[in-house]
Amino acid sequence: MEDTYNNRTSLVKGAKGMVKEAKRHAAKKVNKVVDRATDEYSTHRNYSRFQDEEDEDEDFYRNPPRQDGEGYHDNEEGSSDATEGHDDEDEIYEGEYQGIPSAGDKKHKEGQVALGQPVSDSTRDRKELEQERQADEEELAQQYELIIQECGHGRFQWQLFLVLGLALMSDGVEVFVVGFVLPSAETDMCVPNSSSGWLGSVVYLGMMVGAFFWGGMSDKVGRRQCLLICMSTNGFFAFLSSFVQGYGLFLLCRLAAGFGIGGAVPIVFSFFAEVLSREKRGEHLSWLCMFWMIGEIYASAMAWAIIPHYGWSFSMGSAYQFHSWRVFVVVCALPCVCAVVALTFMPESPRFYLEVGKHDEAWMILKQIHDTNMRARGQPEKVFTVSVCFFRALPRLGFLALKEAKRLISCHHWDRFKRFHCIYLNLMKCFNYPMQENMMRLAIVWFTLSFGYYGLSVWFPDVIKHLQADEYASKVQIHINERIEGFTFNFTLENQIHKNSLFINDQFINMKLKSVTFIDSTFRNCYFDDVTSVGSIFRNCTFVDAFFFNTDIDESKLIDGTEVVNSTFTHNKTGCQMTFDDDYSAYWVYFINFLGTLAVLPGNIVSALLMDKIGRLSMLGGSMVLSGISCFFLWFGTSESMMIFMLCLYNGLSISAWNSLDVVTTESFPTVRRGTGFGFCNALCKLAAVLGNLIFGSLVGITKAIPILMASSVLVGGGLVGLRLPDTRANVLM
Repeated sequence: MEDTYNNRTSLVKGAKGMVKEAKRHAAKKVNKVVDRATDEYSTHRNYSRFQDEEDEDEDFYRNPPRQDGEGYHDNEEGSSDATEGHDDEDEIYEGEYQGIPSAGDKKHKEGQVALGQPVSDSTRDRKELEQERQADEEELAQQYELIIQECGHGRFQWQLFLVLGLALMSDGVEVFVVGFVLPSAETDMCVPNSSSGWLGSVVYLGMMVGAFFWGGMSDKVGRRQCLLICMSTNGFFAFLSSFVQGYGLFLLCRLAAGFGIGGAVPIVFSFFAEVLSREKRGEHLSWLCMFWMIGEIYASAMAWAIIPHYGWSFSMGSAYQFHSWRVFVVVCALPCVCAVVALTFMPESPRFYLEVGKHDEAWMILKQIHDTNMRARGQPEKVFTVSVCFFRALPRLGFLALKEAKRLISCHHWDRFKRFHCIYLNLMKCFNYPMQENMMRLAIVWFTLSFGYYGLSVWFPDVIKHLQADEYASKVQIHINERIEGFTFNFTLENQIHKNSLFINDQFINMKLKSVTFIDSTFRNCYFDDVTSVGSIFRNCTFVDAFFFNTDIDESKLIDGTEVVNSTFTHNKTGCQMTFDDDYSAYWVYFINFLGTLAVLPGNIVSALLMDKIGRLSMLGGSMVLSGISCFFLWFGTSESMMIFMLCLYNGLSISAWNSLDVVTTESFPTVRRGTGFGFCNALCKLAAVLGNLIFGSLVGITKAIPILMASSVLVGGGLVGLRLPDTRANVLM
């Protein structure tokens, strides 16, 4: 009996010793990987150390700790003395001490853990669990970093750069196409003032929901697949919106198009970052940001070239009108269509495949990257040195990593409720330790930068329009108490006021009334034929025995007590007449926007070249503070040229903040939550855009002090918060 008791005591001590040694060995292994990965690559790419360490601890990684009672096997010193040579009877006793219940056992007491059984997550310190998970992710990230460096940077990355650039360009086009078509679409569809402005808000709301949804789905389904779906959704509904006639259907189509394109930004940056090595990531993500600017330039140039040309339109009867702004909408959908076609030829992110346990697929894609780059370098004989067996060893990083992989695979299925629940859980983890502080700071920076940028982007054009309107009104010609009899008007009357005038037996034939106001005037026996009245009204006038043929003069222009006596209206022009040719500011406003987008180019180039040299945070905080200061000087802008100059300066300074923020956000999240976290931040961006449009738009023409002070203070405050974010320049993508 004494020998049996001693054997059991030795067995318990041996089991405890194995558990302690396994934990110590795991921590030591992670530290060695993190400390030596960079140094090892600087001399030569060597994956043999991973294979050597796997040989040393093969049983430890093949048999990770599980909750079913299976213990660790330490292979560093062979097999343990406490278990070597035991017979079947000893194994039965060992099972009892490890918590395997016998037939007559009762339930364990509440809170008591069986000896030798792994401690459950609920009984362990939360911070300790997260530290172990982070250590496992760091090891996988270090190994993946070395593999990406082995693949090199070359033709494959540039091909993906162009494809994802088209997708990002589509997002930039979608943001600005709304502002360009808003006045034209609302005029063409006879939208009353009460419904004016809904188009801009609806599109941003769709993009807000789409950013969060598609960003979260990309962590569960895959970067490429989600990007294909969301871009196809945007292209289809954007193309369809150019043909619908009703304003309600048009809003619905633009809402769906915004929902689709909302996923472009979070997925594009996550996708591209996962095929870049650490030393290339900051610079090339910044170059990728240029496509958003190219989309802005493309939209501005197309609006300037297409929308003001009323002659480009055609009609099918009186019921269907296809004006030039609809041609502009079709042209703006072309980058999205090209992106969808190009994406069909690109593979999935190999980093995503590793997270969901598809090691063979990940190996094949990385081999494709390696071979493509080597062939482009003229080294087709160079062999990809990483084996499939090495990839299959990647997930063997401990109990926590295995649990996470199983959770990802379970969320990978297209079960509707499970998908939404997994996205929600993934988002909640972004606000847990150790990411909660950084997540809050990122959210503040995204919101403040977007609020100031989109608010001013609405305020600038409207302020310029008000300045132009004031200048135009100062040149108005006023005619009082005039009498015109038997005269034929066959030319354009523009920017005039006729008060207490009398028109007798006059003819208005094939002419335009542009911004002409008739007040307390009388028209007797007058003939109106093919007359277009743009911005013109008849206030408290009288028409006696007048005849109207093929004109657009209707009740909306006969206001404030205007009387029509014994007059005839025949073949009146239906619908709201477009004003592109007659809008005195159309060409100029589009040209100003085009100049503002071109001013972004120098800032984009500078940020790409300096991103890895001066650091992401310095560029982010400095750019936001400088753009806030430049915004403040708008207070002193009293002329149109001064406002245009300040617009260009502001755009050139703020683009560096956008580029830096995109890079920092991409590098701040682990792979399993990168799309979700980025999508949430981008959704905040669109929410801030909606609020900025509403607040700044309501202040146009009232005062410029509040918009300037608000935008300036918000940008400076956000920049100071951005300086407190962690520096991600040395991070590997976990």
